[in-house]
Amino acid sequence: MSIKSGDAVPEVTLKHKTANGISDISTKELFSGKKVVLFAVPGAFTPTCSAKHLPGFVTKYNELKSKGVDVIACLSVNDAFVMDAWGLDQNVENKVMMLADGSGYFTKAIGQELDRMEAGMGMRSARYAMIVDDGVVTEMLSEEPGAFEVSSAEYVFCLLYTSPSPRD
Repeated sequence: MSIKSGDAVPEVTLKHKTANGISDISTKELFSGKKVVLFAVPGAFTPTCSAKHLPGFVTKYNELKSKGVDVIACLSVNDAFVMDAWGLDQNVENKVMMLADGSGYFTKAIGQELDRMEAGMGMRSARYAMIVDDGVVTEMLSEEPGAFEVSSAEYVFCLLYTSPSPRD
């Protein structure tokens, strides 16, 4: 069953690379007391993800922050080393937190698994974006397979622009 607006984000541990190496971050730590835009991609270094999805959030960073977003995070079912290398390649600096869900535990917990076995990619995350306010999903924007529309930074910004949260 897929997570939806009004649901609490499940408690799962993700990984990310910091100056001190690979670190754990719990979803509780990531989402508690913050407005977070989390977007997920099927894979680091893949065409749409590298050309449009991640760069859009880097470009829209200041605009999203101006709407009260505390954290912008990118998640993929890749390991933390790959996510870090992709972030460096894409010049995300400190604008986007690059999160690894290497075993897909978070992806499974929210019902966003994407079977890419036929393409030799294994189990991945579907493409989506979610807006989470203090651990509760306020918007869940799932893409149809092969699509890139509602999970874009531009679409997310438009939602935040037209429907401010109670904290705005």
